[in-house]
Amino acid sequence: MSNVGALLLCRAQPESVAPAAHLLRDRMLLAPAGEAWSVLVPEGRPWLHGGEPVDRVLTGWATALAVGAPWPVLALWWDADRAGFTLASGFRRPVGYVWLANGTPAGEDEAMRTFAARLGLDPVLDVQALDPLTKPAPGTDARARLRALIAVLTRAGFALPEGITPGEPADRLREAAHALPDARPAEWPGRREAPRAELDAVASGHLGRWLPWSGTPRASALALAQVAAGLPLTAWGLRRRSGGWTVAGVLLVAHGALGLAYELVWPWD
Repeated sequence: MSNVGALLLCRAQPESVAPAAHLLRDRMLLAPAGEAWSVLVPEGRPWLHGGEPVDRVLTGWATALAVGAPWPVLALWWDADRAGFTLASGFRRPVGYVWLANGTPAGEDEAMRTFAARLGLDPVLDVQALDPLTKPAPGTDARARLRALIAVLTRAGFALPEGITPGEPADRLREAAHALPDARPAEWPGRREAPRAELDAVASGHLGRWLPWSGTPRASALALAQVAAGLPLTAWGLRRRSGGWTVAGVLLVAHGALGLAYELVWPWD
């Protein structure tokens, strides 16, 4: 596991993922990955050129994607010392698990059970299949642990595209993604198009019915909660120089501010 890389798995079709993926400000390729799943293959600038830990960046990205979406986001990451995953779903606290490079478990068993529950996996068969991943297994490295995790996800309709293999470096993953006939770019649209992309991302998710223009009474409370949560998250990300968490915080603040501004200009009757 000497190479650094990451993947973002979204339990949604690419058409639903693309508007939110545009906001992560990193060059990514988006491709279908089985039945009602998509995979995002990032270029990896924050950890390749910015010196940020890949796990911290991926946790922030997964959180940012999942904030306004009705589908969960699973981030897989690996570096020279460890490998692991982070699952983000709505406003709930992300859950994750880590293995050392030699495959030694370094997480909590409860995290794996929570992971299965939030993804809607079988509470008996799939949980039993995940349980060995929390136990020592001599001769099984971290890359094998990630493959075993993905094998369980195949029961939920997930299928990695050809050539997209956890454990490979970011540049090799992007080369494989470019070769896929149904892959497409999911890049930052630029300052002019960013507001529209943000609106599309939020309106297409489960927060759409809570937005001010939806006419629901919960919209104002949601906007205030987003600003209240986003400000300290943004400050924490800036202090830690974490691009992923900073993006998550900025998205929350932007969504909340947009809602409050809309209510002031077009108040409810």
